[in-house]
This record gives sequence, structure tokens and C-alpha cells, in this order.
Amino acid sequence: MFANRLLADRTIFLTGGGTGLGRSMALHFAELGARIFLFARREPPLRETAEEIRRRGGQAAYATGDVRHPEVVEAAVEAAWNAFGRVDTLVNNAAGNFLARTETLSANAFAAVVGIVLHGSFHCTQALGRRWIAAGTPGVVLNILTSYVETGSAYVVPSACAKAGVLAMTRSLAIEWAPYRIRFHAIAPGPFPTEGAWSRLMPTREFEERARNFHPLKRFGRHEELTHLAVYLLSPMAEYLNGECIILDGGLWLRGAGQFNALTELPAAVWQQLEAARKK
Repeated sequence: MFANRLLADRTIFLTGGGTGLGRSMALHFAELGARIFLFARREPPLRETAEEIRRRGGQAAYATGDVRHPEVVEAAVEAAWNAFGRVDTLVNNAAGNFLARTETLSANAFAAVVGIVLHGSFHCTQALGRRWIAAGTPGVVLNILTSYVETGSAYVVPSACAKAGVLAMTRSLAIEWAPYRIRFHAIAPGPFPTEGAWSRLMPTREFEERARNFHPLKRFGRHEELTHLAVYLLSPMAEYLNGECIILDGGLWLRGAGQFNALTELPAAVWQQLEAARKK
């Protein structure tokens, strides 16, 4: 679909790149020639992804840390610069999410998701944006959101609030930083099966099957469908696109706002099981 070495001039700082969609994007970007710097909290997935990129002939490095802390983000950005000489692209992919009845949420639980998604995206964007502006070099930021970013969704209120904030940042900085040749894109994925997160957001096999049957296309997303779009947005083909959010969910959001609204039918006993499992 894309020319070989399409991203050969890119160095990409990607948060949450050890698992799930982040890993899939990292591998695809690297296959097209990009140098990849991964940043997340857990080292084993980062190390495995970086090693896989190197086995395939690509270049990769990583740092561990928590995006919620600006000084940690600054250290990771410095490490990326030292590893590759520059960074010209940021993919804010790190996220946290879980199902919860909002009345049962603790302040810490709400703050944890908002801290990772909204504060973390801001810290990374500001750390790299400051460098690009000071050096007079262009940059590209891709924010990975969610299909309910425009509508909200029951039972994932911290995520909905945080992702909406990142969308506002995307659109705001697309104008503010356009004079510096820094562009912003966003992808809002619908349901894409991933390791770990999928099991937390699909509480039962019956709910998963119901979600599939409700979908206009009767299926969930494939990772390559998202990575193809991400490659396009980061490539020279999209240089006139700025500040847009593309919802990638096969039309699901058009059929019913709020990906998890159907969970109103879950009995209290199931919610208690879900909440007990989350606290382990």
C-alpha cells in the first residue's frame, strides 16, 4: 500500500508502545524505515518490541517511566535525542481505562486515568514542541483517542473526560503551533481487540458477542487498519491535513453513541465482580 522506506526520514517518539495498538504501530512504522523510540512504564514489553524491530532490520530504543510526571517525560525525550540525534514525530498512545459505575469511583481512580491520558499527552507534546519551536524545525503529533470522544460513554467517564481533553488540545494547538510548522492529527478508534485491555472492557463473552452483532459491519477492527491510517497521517501525503480527528470504527458511533452504554443492563452482582477484579 505504501512506498518502501516511506518513513525513512522520521524518528518517532511513541508512548505505550510495548503492547496492543502501540506495538502494532511501532512495528509498522519501523517496517517503513522510521526510527522508533518507545516510552512506557513496563520494561519487558518495551524490550521485546524493540528487539523485534531490530530483528527485522529496523532501529529502536526505549525508556521506562510514567507519562504523568513531566520531569520523567523530559528525561525520556532527552534519551531519545541522544539515541537518534533528533525526534520529529510524537504519537501519544499511552492510555488507561476500565469499566466502573461512576458513583463507585475513587478520586485516585479518576485521577489515574486523566493523569495518563490527558496530562501525559500534554507533557509529551509540550516537551517535544518546545524543542521543535526553539530549533525552528517542523514536527507532527498524532493523538490516539477513542470513538466516544465526541459523544461520551457511560461507565468509562474518566477515559471519556480525558480523551475529550486531548481532542481539545489537538484542535487548539493545530492553530497555535501551525506557524511553527507543527501539525496535529487524531485517530479515534472504536473496538480493536488488544491483549489485556480487551478483557477489562469486554466483561463477558456474551457482551462481546452482542457488541459484535450490534456493529454495522458485524466485526471489530484489525490492527493493520489502524496502522495504515496512522502511517498515512504521518507521511508527506497528509501535510495539508491539520487538527482533524478521524473516527475509525466502521460506523459504530453513528449507530449508537457511547460504546459501553449497553452495560446499563448488567446486574449489580456482575459489577461487584468487575470492581473486585480491578482492585486486585
